[in-house]
Amino acid sequence: MVPSSKVILIILDGWGYAPLWGGNAVELAQTPNMDSYWRRYPHTILKAAEEAVGLPHHEPGNSEVGHLNLGSGQIVRQNLPGITQTIEDGSFFQNPILLGAINHAKKNKSNLHLMGLVSDGGVHSHIDHLFALLDLIKKENFDRVFIHVFTDGRDTDPMKSLSYLATLEAKIKSLGLGKIESVSGRYYAMDRDNRWGKIQPVYELLTLGIGPRSETPEKA
Repeated sequence: MVPSSKVILIILDGWGYAPLWGGNAVELAQTPNMDSYWRRYPHTILKAAEEAVGLPHHEPGNSEVGHLNLGSGQIVRQNLPGITQTIEDGSFFQNPILLGAINHAKKNKSNLHLMGLVSDGGVHSHIDHLFALLDLIKKENFDRVFIHVFTDGRDTDPMKSLSYLATLEAKIKSLGLGKIESVSGRYYAMDRDNRWGKIQPVYELLTLGIGPRSETPEKA
């Protein structure tokens, strides 16, 4: 049967439902169309954070998670709690892919390079997962580890990168392995629009060692 009407999915970023208070911009704005839709048509409210979208308790939602759950029509368990669960139950430390990479570096007497977003934003990564990976490498008696830090500033406070670096350096010191080899921002290293002008400096840094030199990761 050919449907007699069409349905349009419209996502308004930043538009939500919240209790009235002095700074609720949506409530203070003049929105005659939305007010009319609310009065005239059936509606419901969807939760956009925590377990309702497959995230841990107290973890805020984000655009990627929200869009994924809307498109699937069901709760999609996110990578963040999935990886955390494997760390807690111990299966992370038996992951054949991770162990294979470490053993390959051992066999060939090569270095192990780790690169990624270093923060607790929980959208694209979590610093606790990096720490678990370092714990695994320590457990496997390997020490030639070089860490290439991508600072956040989008999913976390832009000024918190220094504290994340300090936390990482403390972890490195406690384990006695690893070195922060490079620092770059996610604006360049993780450009989602694939703009080569932004990505190129980080690519050359990681593959050719080309880039400005600094005495410490904090100064970088």
